[in-house]
Amino acid sequence: MTTINLRPWQAACANKAMDWLKAGEDRHFLINAAPGAGKTICASVIAQRLLDADLIDRVIVIAPRKAVVKQWATEFKLVTGRPILQITGADEEPEEYGVDLCATWSAIQSSLDGLQAVCRKDRTLVICDEHHHAAVAAAWGDGANGAFADARYALILTGTPIRSDGKESVWLAYDDQGLIDHPAGGSYTLTYGEAVDLEYCRPITFHRHEGKFSVKLDDGENISVSGMEDTQFSPALKRIRGLQQALDYYKLACTPKYLASGAADPDSYQASILQWCIDKLNDLRLRMPEAGGLVIAPNIPVAEYMAELLELLDGEKPVVVHNQVANPEGKITAFRNSKKRWIVSVAMISEGVDIQRLRILAYLPNAQTELSFRQAMGRVVRNFGPQDDSRAYVVMPTHRIFEEYARRVEAEMSPAKLRPSDTPDTKVCPDCGAECAKDATACHVCDAEFPVRQPRMKTCDACGALNPLSAKDCQSCGATFAHAFEISLNEALRVGAIIRGMDLEEEEVQEGEAIRDVFRKGVLSSGDDQLIKILKLLPEESYGRLARMFEENK
Repeated sequence: MTTINLRPWQAACANKAMDWLKAGEDRHFLINAAPGAGKTICASVIAQRLLDADLIDRVIVIAPRKAVVKQWATEFKLVTGRPILQITGADEEPEEYGVDLCATWSAIQSSLDGLQAVCRKDRTLVICDEHHHAAVAAAWGDGANGAFADARYALILTGTPIRSDGKESVWLAYDDQGLIDHPAGGSYTLTYGEAVDLEYCRPITFHRHEGKFSVKLDDGENISVSGMEDTQFSPALKRIRGLQQALDYYKLACTPKYLASGAADPDSYQASILQWCIDKLNDLRLRMPEAGGLVIAPNIPVAEYMAELLELLDGEKPVVVHNQVANPEGKITAFRNSKKRWIVSVAMISEGVDIQRLRILAYLPNAQTELSFRQAMGRVVRNFGPQDDSRAYVVMPTHRIFEEYARRVEAEMSPAKLRPSDTPDTKVCPDCGAECAKDATACHVCDAEFPVRQPRMKTCDACGALNPLSAKDCQSCGATFAHAFEISLNEALRVGAIIRGMDLEEEEVQEGEAIRDVFRKGVLSSGDDQLIKILKLLPEESYGRLARMFEENK
């Protein structure tokens, strides 16, 4: 066990939790604290105090992802000195292990009886991390409610306590407006704005990245689509089913654009987002040499496209993590401990994943909920140490929904933290940490040379002069590089498909096409009339979604 110097909020929260749980009025205590504020350490300290007071025998931790389970195992042992066993869905009898346990929300589904036996046999504290997963009406909520009904105490941890689908989470009361109505004495809240003022988290700036798209239809007509105004359709086009959905601004913002050679287009909308991010990351690394950037992509094809663009624009191949790459958790850990600049993720770096050096987020997600938005911004606001004077940046398409979420976050921040301060005129040596002049070529303390990044160049079509990729106008002739991002109708439609009322993602469409023949053959050869009837109702493009559902519910 290690002596931990608690932050004031952690000490106050631990004291309040102990008073509440000892009083015995309610066995649940809610910790609603901003991402990066230190909920894991706080909860582990409460667990240790309950053990020291001989009020519990064992601890069970439930976390959202495998990477977060590993973080819990490390930090829990650091605080308590007790090893915690990470169990999976294959551990059907966890009651036999006789030690503290940690698992993902999905893994506990096959161990519900065993976990119930643990809670009945031993005085158990259950720690529920990212508690919004446990919706009352969802399988995980039903499972948690049954398996842990006999637990002595429960710590409920969240930074986003309200589910975006409006469903209630187990163990928490709600008022008529759907807001959590847990007793004040049984909860502790630390907002993001408070965490920034206390310097537990870094302040954040949201950059709304506008793009104007010109979509060329098959008959040669062009439709202009912008995030700033409604798209105008002629009466004839309005009658084309699915066209308005296909030409949705956000869908176009997620549409990969390729050159005739098949390479990623460096003049695409996504490239313009990434170039802004690259320039900002270059500035940040003058003060924080370890700073890194995260791209959240909506699906695997877009992730691979963004990775190709990053390598083209920034000169360094990024790390890419999604459920189809080998050992994604290992790749995340390696990135965390390196100084690599970029990591591109599809649903892999979200709630609870701690990479403190992340400072830039390029946000093109699949889910457009406030819960996922706040979880994503939580990846780039974590404090990197006492000398960290950096600022976090979220770069996102101009999109009404995202802007609404951003305004709510900004409303939590004090005016002093809302806008960036003056740009510092010094930079930090990446070797010894000394403050050096911004234009220095070498550190005046350790003589280490500052790395020089060669600018990436593009050619002006008007005069042939070379310009930095980030230039908006030609430095030679003044010609503008700004233009509408041109997309064909076929490219727009390939972001997904809208078929028989189903709005499918492109990845699902591709998976459906890949398994179509095998799936049809299997159903038809079964001779089952009901299955054949279902087959006729489902579009072939939806087979990928169906296969995913079966895989996720194995």
